[in-house]
Amino acid sequence: MSDNKSSKGIWKVISASSMGTMIEWYDFYIFGSLAVVLSTKFFPSDNPTAAFLSTLATFAAGFVVRPFGALFFGRLGDLIGRKYTFMVTLMLMGGATFIIGCIPSFETIGYAAPVLVLILRLLQGLALGGEYGGAATYVAEHAPKNEKGYWTSWIQTTATVGLFISLMVILLTKGLMSKEAFDEWGWRVPFWVSIVMVYVSFLIRKNMHESPAFAKAKSEGKTSTNPLKESFGNKFNLKFVLLALFGATMGQGVVWYTGQFYAMNFLKTVQSIESSQVDTLLGIALLLGTPFFVFFGWLSDKVGRKVIMMSGMLIAILAYRPIYRAMYASTDLALKTEIVNQTKVVPSLKEIDATKMDSIYTTTKAYTDGTTVEEIKTIHFESGKVMLDDKGKDRVETKVTKMINNSDRWFLVLMVFIQVIFVTMVYGPIAAFLVEMFPVKIRYTSMSLPYHVGNGIFGGLLPAISTYFVTTSKEAGDVEFYLEGLWYPIGIAAICFVIGMIYIDRKINTLHD
Repeated sequence: MSDNKSSKGIWKVISASSMGTMIEWYDFYIFGSLAVVLSTKFFPSDNPTAAFLSTLATFAAGFVVRPFGALFFGRLGDLIGRKYTFMVTLMLMGGATFIIGCIPSFETIGYAAPVLVLILRLLQGLALGGEYGGAATYVAEHAPKNEKGYWTSWIQTTATVGLFISLMVILLTKGLMSKEAFDEWGWRVPFWVSIVMVYVSFLIRKNMHESPAFAKAKSEGKTSTNPLKESFGNKFNLKFVLLALFGATMGQGVVWYTGQFYAMNFLKTVQSIESSQVDTLLGIALLLGTPFFVFFGWLSDKVGRKVIMMSGMLIAILAYRPIYRAMYASTDLALKTEIVNQTKVVPSLKEIDATKMDSIYTTTKAYTDGTTVEEIKTIHFESGKVMLDDKGKDRVETKVTKMINNSDRWFLVLMVFIQVIFVTMVYGPIAAFLVEMFPVKIRYTSMSLPYHVGNGIFGGLLPAISTYFVTTSKEAGDVEFYLEGLWYPIGIAAICFVIGMIYIDRKINTLHD
């Protein structure tokens, strides 16, 4: 690396930038990780599927507004400086997260609950839109010229570390209380914890200096007076903004969300694996995969950003369907042998009110390979008759929870780990790639927009769109319905790969060094 003093200085910059970005991702992810619980708290309980889809849509809303945050805070960062802007985004994100943990449930305040959650998600999205560009720009402007990939890749680890910490906090909270207590109020704890982390990060960031490149541009009077106009009103610069979006960040966004969110949702909802088991195996895969962000960032300084990012996209496009087919087969009960004499059925009744009642049948099954399954079948009665759903069928809900054996668990860790490697290939070099594309005076604004459209819109919509694809093909009776959701990331990544291969040129990377 560079001499000791400048290395020490940049580590300080990285730890301050990364800490804040990691907290913002933690805040963002706990909502996604707890989507199943939140759907029962903030939405009407009479239609669980609609409630879950509404929660995913609320989650997606936070992503959709990120480009607006990028424009608003990007402009601010190019006008007044990197440091002050991401102090504001940190406080906004932390405050919104803490308040989500305090909102009364739907049962208490009715439709005000989902409305308040949506408003706070939008604020979180705006804050995140301003955070990443600020951190990436700030670190890159402190980094030595030929080591930008290595140093900025440390920020790329923060999203994964944020997700990892969110899973660990949830697991710890669940471990310290009963299932009922967690379901009743314990789910709020991870939201409250973030306020402590925000305070610590605020204290660290308060003592940071402005980035040298921005300070120099400011002292020479070379900062932009209208960053938005210069970024998007200038044809030459706009061309690079569009190229960054359609040739890099769009594909990177969907590969990233598939490897982390889609995998998590798939394990929990399609494979019906018990939630804590999923969180644990995901945590292990993320922990093993995270160092590769730095490896591919470092490698991109040596061999170029394009070759690594495009390879990651191409391998992901080809591998997704075989990976998910193998994941599904590993826990497919049709391929396992049930120990019939260990099957138990426990019936129970639950009174809702004077006219409504639920008849519940809890079936536990064991399989020869060590897998155990709990199946809870709930039949809803009103005035002695089975209630009907909106399609005129009996309202019967079946919830299956699988506890998988060790070999299946390690196999799934491997499958998720492989997907995390694709993520590190496309995501490790991207900050340096974007920073190098744009001049200092409009860098924050210009790089933030394509990054957040690619990740926020194309990536953020993935859970909702893919869930819709899976649900429709399941209703249509498709045997491999569980693979249908993958067409969205495969399609977007394929378009991005073609555009990137044709139009991204190595010279772009040295344009503004």
